[in-house]
Amino acid sequence: MKSLFKLVVLMVVLISFASCQNKSKPNYQYFPDMYESVGYEAYGEADFLPNGMEAKLPAEGSVARGHKPFDIDGSLQGYDLAKATLMNPLDSTQIDSPRGGQLYDIYCAVCHGKKGDGQGILVTREKILGVPAFDDAGRALTQGSVYHTIYYGKNVMGSYANQLNEEERWQVVDYVMQLKSELGGSQTVKDSI
Repeated sequence: MKSLFKLVVLMVVLISFASCQNKSKPNYQYFPDMYESVGYEAYGEADFLPNGMEAKLPAEGSVARGHKPFDIDGSLQGYDLAKATLMNPLDSTQIDSPRGGQLYDIYCAVCHGKKGDGQGILVTREKILGVPAFDDAGRALTQGSVYHTIYYGKNVMGSYANQLNEEERWQVVDYVMQLKSELGGSQTVKDSI
């Protein structure tokens, strides 16, 4: 009889705990800001932050993840320096000529032509004029000069640094050098490396 009484009391206590719990109200929280953080708008104003802005500039000298800075500037002296010293860092196992050709067809062939002869569709339709062929003796293209031109642009040609990442730029450089040799342009020792 005593065990039955104890069992009934235990059931009443358990039922009372279960019935008193309110699912719509959470239990007590310690450090509620860890569960429910204050949401700030990225470009909103915040009085307690310097300059009153939520979004901040990156720290000086920081480099974006996956980005490798290009240390040669976009001036004419930088172009000459790149032309003389810059070489393709990709070795023969990393160079993918079909991919370089696809990228060239997408971004370059419109002006420079499929063969690099300067007779792209915009030139033949006379939308732009004066695109020289890759084998022009006066140009003396090198890997560095092509990369610098893709990165910064030159004359009427704009920069393609935002459209092509570093590895893709070097793939295009390799393809341009192939087109130059196919057109009969002389390759220097630096070009063939």
